[in-house]
Amino acid sequence: MDQQQRQALDALVDQVPEGWSRVRVSGQAWGVTRTTRANGKVVTISAERLSDAQQLSANVWVTTRGAVLKPCEVPAEAVVEFLQSAAPELSGDRDAARAGASVARTRRGSSAAEGVALVR
Repeated sequence: MDQQQRQALDALVDQVPEGWSRVRVSGQAWGVTRTTRANGKVVTISAERLSDAQQLSANVWVTTRGAVLKPCEVPAEAVVEFLQSAAPELSGDRDAARAGASVARTRRGSSAAEGVALVR
């Protein structure tokens, strides 16, 4: 994973506010939780679709060389695609999401994992 790819992953993760947020991805409501540990060196992103039991999660290790994605029991591509779909909505309503307010906008479609190399 080169520096540019690590920066792209870091930028996606930075869009997700700490704590729980509600977001719509492909017309479905999801609950997303970001938990930061180890003085900011480990970020856990967990998401669950609110209409059923579908879940995904990943840890992101923040190293001196940049962010490293470690997905949990789901393909790394699914985590990146989800973050790419959810991050613009979350970043646009960062203050509202931190306050626990519902986010209403929906981004249609999602792109492939451009610019992000994946670690398994």
